[in-house]
Amino acid sequence: MFLGGIEAGGTKFVCAVGNEDGSILKRIEIPTTVPEETIGKVIGFFKEFELNAIGIGSFGPIDVNPESPAYGYITTTPKKAWNNYPFVQAIKEKFNIPIGFHTDVNAAALAESALGAAKGLNSCLYITVGTGIGAGAIVQGKLLEGLSHPEMGHILVRRHPNDNYKGNCPYHQDCLEGLAAGPAIEGRWNKKAEELQDRQEVWDLESFYLAQAIMQYVLILSPKKIILGGGVMRQKQIFTYIHKYIQQLLNNYIGLPELSTSIEDYIVPPGLKEDSGIVGALLLGKQAYQKKETRLSESGMK
Repeated sequence: MFLGGIEAGGTKFVCAVGNEDGSILKRIEIPTTVPEETIGKVIGFFKEFELNAIGIGSFGPIDVNPESPAYGYITTTPKKAWNNYPFVQAIKEKFNIPIGFHTDVNAAALAESALGAAKGLNSCLYITVGTGIGAGAIVQGKLLEGLSHPEMGHILVRRHPNDNYKGNCPYHQDCLEGLAAGPAIEGRWNKKAEELQDRQEVWDLESFYLAQAIMQYVLILSPKKIILGGGVMRQKQIFTYIHKYIQQLLNNYIGLPELSTSIEDYIVPPGLKEDSGIVGALLLGKQAYQKKETRLSESGMK
């Protein structure tokens, strides 16, 4: 079985062809510009292959409700050129095969649960901190969704008393993403995150915000593993700060070793490193193919 995967990010699209075990055979990266240009290159890449299904893990917000008239659309994204873009429909026009569709972070959570740092567990939380902040969750072995998909990057957090940066989220200004995503770090310190590696105060402040969010996720979802990925989290020193702040915030309220003596094994980098999102997209394609086969089997039995 050959599967196509699309990890659609705000800066770039990663496209890959792989097998059902998540292994990647060929991949490319395409800059995220306007839909006509970017999707045209995506389609050109996949036309070289005979695919059984395609999985899409996309930046959002997106409509993931199959009963909705806007299913498969990117909706109210800050990337204006992609507002109300019919993503699934554009791919479906060129490839009449099953298409799986979810957020990029839910795709990454799926991959980490199946093959990465949370393998063997029936719940986990994957958080990406990069151009934006988002999170995807596996709960009882399934991707978490309800009215829509989670938008955990836009929760409100308490401001640090010494932080005068106003925040840059176009919708909420000083939500978590507005204060702690990559562009907020650059806006506050006038340098990109990778140029601030040795500035302790940068990572202490960043962890102050991220730890507040993670504490809330722990209290609400109680995941068995928390995985932190994305460009900002390549600064590995930040994990020590996050562990410290979470323990301070929880203040021994939850008396479990995962949050005390072994927190470094509970809040971890991705097991699949930079490939969580694209492997997850392949797995979304696999799920879509399996759903089609199940429907065909059930209709044949009637």
